[in-house]
Amino acid sequence: MLDKIDLSKSFSKNQAKEMLSSLEPKLSLLQRELKNLNIPVMIVFEGLDASGKGTQISNLISPLDPRGFEVFTIGKETTEERMHPFMWRFWTKTPANGTIAIYDGSWYRRVLQDVFSGDETRESLPASLDAINSFEKQLVDGGMLIVKFFFVISKKEQSKRFENLLSKKSTSWRVTKDDLDRNKNYDSFIKLSDEMLLATDTEYANWTIVEATDKEYARVKVLNQVVNAFEEAIETVRTAPKGIVDDGFSSCEMTGSALAKADLTKCISDKEYKDKLDKLQKKLGLLHSQLYAKRVPVVLVFEGWDAGGKGGAIKRLTNALDPRGYVVNPSSAPNDIERSHHYLWRFWKKIPKDGHISIFDRSWYGRVMVERIEGFCCRQDWERAFKEINKMEKQFYDHGAVVLKFWMQIDKDEQEKRFKERQTIPEKNWKITDEDWRNREKWDSYEKAVDEMLIRTSTEHAPWIIVEGNDKKYARIKVIETVVDALEKALKSK
Repeated sequence: MLDKIDLSKSFSKNQAKEMLSSLEPKLSLLQRELKNLNIPVMIVFEGLDASGKGTQISNLISPLDPRGFEVFTIGKETTEERMHPFMWRFWTKTPANGTIAIYDGSWYRRVLQDVFSGDETRESLPASLDAINSFEKQLVDGGMLIVKFFFVISKKEQSKRFENLLSKKSTSWRVTKDDLDRNKNYDSFIKLSDEMLLATDTEYANWTIVEATDKEYARVKVLNQVVNAFEEAIETVRTAPKGIVDDGFSSCEMTGSALAKADLTKCISDKEYKDKLDKLQKKLGLLHSQLYAKRVPVVLVFEGWDAGGKGGAIKRLTNALDPRGYVVNPSSAPNDIERSHHYLWRFWKKIPKDGHISIFDRSWYGRVMVERIEGFCCRQDWERAFKEINKMEKQFYDHGAVVLKFWMQIDKDEQEKRFKERQTIPEKNWKITDEDWRNREKWDSYEKAVDEMLIRTSTEHAPWIIVEGNDKKYARIKVIETVVDALEKALKSK
């Protein structure tokens, strides 16, 4: 594909100046409109070395308000970045609503330069490409505009530019051994680029090839494409119908119930609890040290009914862990900054690095429970979330993480008993709110939502464990036993 591109295209300076005289002020106006409509934008600059990406980024941002954009230069992964799932460092760099992120290099580095240099294997390509397409699809579905440019110059032109850069002390540092190697093997890199472009040129995030031999031509093409993309995104938002807000149960009743099968009569004696807890916590402490040594990350998710015992189970877990190696992330309603990003952004930021444990006291599953039932998102959003969550958790697993999800199950009578206890015991009074009582009134709706969630998001790589929680001691032991068994299995496979 790229070898068929006409690289002789050019504009005179006068032609370019005339076209830019209308494009640049229009771009400035469109940036303000994007901000008014809360449309986030990502603009990706990829392509061959020395093809002028940096120059064209400078040209693009010249008409823009600098308070409304940020430029990210993406190089090789740092040690810290490699200790997280592939897309972590890019999720954390996604823009807030109404702002623009510009990437000089991007997530495509892994499937281009890194594969070409051997830092990544060709066998890793399918998984990386799938992660990239999933990342872009989720963001676009969440309202993001993604504009992608791939800059192309000939082998001869690239060599000429390298020679020019190397001839000056002030610019010679910009040419690396890897750059020269890619020029030497130009045809192979073009072939790899073709493969990437074909796999990631999607209807929701398509590529624009920029013939970059002539800098004036490239400048006009980039600005013209950005202006067109901005105008189209603005028109789409202005004319888009509002999503339907409903929980989905009026038209489709769930059959069967995973929660109803839980035997809530299960219990253990005080002595058995004490003996098991002591042994399990000692074992868990040893496993935590081994996890760190072998750099195995762990993601533990706790969901459940209000007063279902999440806090107590988490406390018994963490009592056995080195406090330097875990973080408990309590998740409540998103704040203003979190609401201005994709709903998964705030959770990606808290994913553990290798050898560490992240515990989520409530999590991304709020999208398909609280937000669904309370009408905080439309039906299209929460329906889509099942697949988005599964994709995210699969990326954690593919990176080597142990992912376990616990649903703390109690019955309605037990919840009422615990609520009243919290109201009467001063040191527990802070745990009960009016909202807890209001949520209780929607028990049946929440139960249906939870059942569907368990069915649609319990996978081999990230299973749901229903914890029979009417007896707190039994529940705590089941949680720790499950974690210990999973960690032993993971460490054995290492």
